[in-house]
Amino acid sequence: MEQRASKHNAGKNKVSKQRSNMQNIRYPAVAGTFYPADRQQLAATIRGFLDSAGADAGLVFPKAMIVPHAGYIYSGQIAAEAYARLAAGPKTIRRVVLLGPAHRLAVRGLALPEADVFETPLGRVALDRAAMTLLRALPQVLVNAEAHAHEHALEVQLPFLQTVLEDFSLVPLLVGDAGAGEVAEALEAVWGDEETVIVVSSDLSHYLPYAQAQQIDHLTVQKILALEDSLTHQQACGGTPINGLVRAASKHRLHPSLLAMCNSGDSAGDKQRVVGYAAFIFSAEAGDV
Repeated sequence: MEQRASKHNAGKNKVSKQRSNMQNIRYPAVAGTFYPADRQQLAATIRGFLDSAGADAGLVFPKAMIVPHAGYIYSGQIAAEAYARLAAGPKTIRRVVLLGPAHRLAVRGLALPEADVFETPLGRVALDRAAMTLLRALPQVLVNAEAHAHEHALEVQLPFLQTVLEDFSLVPLLVGDAGAGEVAEALEAVWGDEETVIVVSSDLSHYLPYAQAQQIDHLTVQKILALEDSLTHQQACGGTPINGLVRAASKHRLHPSLLAMCNSGDSAGDKQRVVGYAAFIFSAEAGDV
């Protein structure tokens, strides 16, 4: 009986160990639509964007960034203007806190995924489970796998990050119905030091005529540069995470800089209903960008 029980327990332990080694993977949802699904084509596309950006190591290095999240044909070059700063900077980044608006599912507060890793055609990115556990202690942070399953706002940033960073873990947060203070509090919990960079994924105005979009987007840019945390979702679809970042950046005395802006009328031709894009960095010191 004891021998049989021993074998039974050994079998249970083996199954338990196998299950513990299994990873919960968030597979790509928009590869082949927002960006190339082919690994080589994707790598070449991003390298082309970064080469065109032309940043060098002498430029200001960001602690935080705002980048657009449309299909690469529309906003990839604008996003690359910010990501080129990470590629050219010191190789100190080991963690990326990535925030974006929840487009597909209503969320109260900020949502973490259930996954252990996020996958793209360029490979897998491990999530920082310790940081996620720390965030779960905040009342405004919950876990919502469904909200993350088909969301593009975070996913489109990953191939850029996989290209410009050598080795990093990810803290992915979708932001829904939340206040700037709630977002800033979550950022403060994982703010870190030079090993952590914060990326907010957001487009600007949506589906306005070209000239009207330009006017509204320029006002939005001025608000961000003035560290005003009062953006609406009409001004930026990621207005809530931007407001939270701006509040945290003000506390940490970071200086925002605009790198580039355009709209889909500039990058894809149709000027009747355009979407606005801009790239910003926030750094500890002001300087020419």
